[in-house]
Amino acid sequence: MKNLLACVFLASGSLLGAAEPPTITISKSDKLSIGLGALPAEVASVLQNDLLRSGYFKVVPAASAGAGFVVSATGGAGGLLGKVEDRGGKSVLSKTYSGNSRAQAHEFADEIVETLTGNRGFASTKLAFVATRTGKKEIYTADSDGSNLTQLTQDGSISVGPALSPDGRTLAYTGYKSGYADIYQILLGSGARSRIIKFPGTNSGAAYSPEGNRLAVTLSKDGNPELYVTSAGGGSPRRLTRTPGVESSPTWSPDGEEIIYSYVDKGGPQLYRISASGGSPRALSTGHGYNTEPNWSPDGKKVAFNIREGGGFAVAILDLASSETRTVGSGQDPVWGADSRHLVFASGGSLILLDAQTGQRTTLLGGLGAISEPAWSR
Repeated sequence: MKNLLACVFLASGSLLGAAEPPTITISKSDKLSIGLGALPAEVASVLQNDLLRSGYFKVVPAASAGAGFVVSATGGAGGLLGKVEDRGGKSVLSKTYSGNSRAQAHEFADEIVETLTGNRGFASTKLAFVATRTGKKEIYTADSDGSNLTQLTQDGSISVGPALSPDGRTLAYTGYKSGYADIYQILLGSGARSRIIKFPGTNSGAAYSPEGNRLAVTLSKDGNPELYVTSAGGGSPRRLTRTPGVESSPTWSPDGEEIIYSYVDKGGPQLYRISASGGSPRALSTGHGYNTEPNWSPDGKKVAFNIREGGGFAVAILDLASSETRTVGSGQDPVWGADSRHLVFASGGSLILLDAQTGQRTTLLGGLGAISEPAWSR
């Protein structure tokens, strides 16, 4: 719903400075004990925070008898050689990482997570979101820990609905720079921007398919806002729905075969599921009368979405196998991380990271006016 309705009004933004570094609160749970040995100073703190944020580790002194594994690294700008050894001194990971020190630490952290737990890490992923720091809704990007904050658009109008390609190299968004709701695409490496969808009417809600070669969008070019699939460049639109209501906020299944979206006609918005090639949509039972902003987890097992609760918005998670829904806290616009365990959402003017398994909450960013509509690369 945000891409069709929330764009109508501009939220006044706070002209505050850059956000403070992320704060991390550790919850008690069963975790692997890991010791940090010799590490370059510029890598150590980033790596430690990445490992804690993953939810899988407890960091202890390297010499501690409780350290099941010990992490160390040598090198620097020319390349970081990261190593992980078990208590017996046997190497379980040895790899060289390039890039700046933060990128090296993030990639090393993700390798540690995958090597020791078998799960994907998210430290080296990218975030995008809307903020009103300038008084206008503009698109910002940041690393997964809130660092490297960059204002991506300076349109001075309304820029909303950011979507990151799975590899984090391209961003699509809905912009009103022309006076109309069109979909733009930005190559993040070069900053090159193009208007890729500009049909008469509303063009909004772009969502990249898992392989990155298609977009699901909401277009009203044929009169009513309907769901379409286009190429990643915005061409060859193929209509999926034909209804009297409004479809919005599409999200893809991990295999790219299906799309879940929010639909409203009479009553509150509900979630529906449809084949990406078309066909008859099926309603999803959530137990709630208001359901928007769905986001499908990369493991395909869950959908996070917004509900109304206590006069405000809350984040809920639907288990697709059991059809059970649970609420995980107040907030809006939830998106899953690559690990299908963590969510990022907006709450109280801040960008929040939630470990949906333990309930651990980390404030990633704040002080940017009203923050909304996060997107997360995978």
